[in-house]
Amino acid sequence: QVQLVESGGGLVQAGGSLRLSCAASGNTYGINTLGWYRQAPGKQRELVASITTTGGSTNYAKSVKGRFTISRDNPENTVYLQMNSLKPEDTAVYICYVVINRSWYWGKGTQVTVSS
Repeated sequence: QVQLVESGGGLVQAGGSLRLSCAASGNTYGINTLGWYRQAPGKQRELVASITTTGGSTNYAKSVKGRFTISRDNPENTVYLQMNSLKPEDTAVYICYVVINRSWYWGKGTQVTVSS
């Protein structure tokens, strides 16, 4: 079993910043990718960013590139998402995930609300 716990969401004004964290625990041996999706009301779940544990290769959605930065702490099995220059359209539930040997595990999500 793998448990993921997110933190750092909240309410922020447009132009502001937030930093999300997601800590994985349990049977975490073999994590090869960590990342974040987001789910806004009435919209499909969208991949925001991902990072590999080996080499640290990153991938970003076009809508957040240049504003968001994903990073990880391998020994702590933690992934972070630094979000700057936030826009109202970034409002969503942000959900972290990890991939272990092709199996996906999900957190419960943390709400991010950006007011205009």
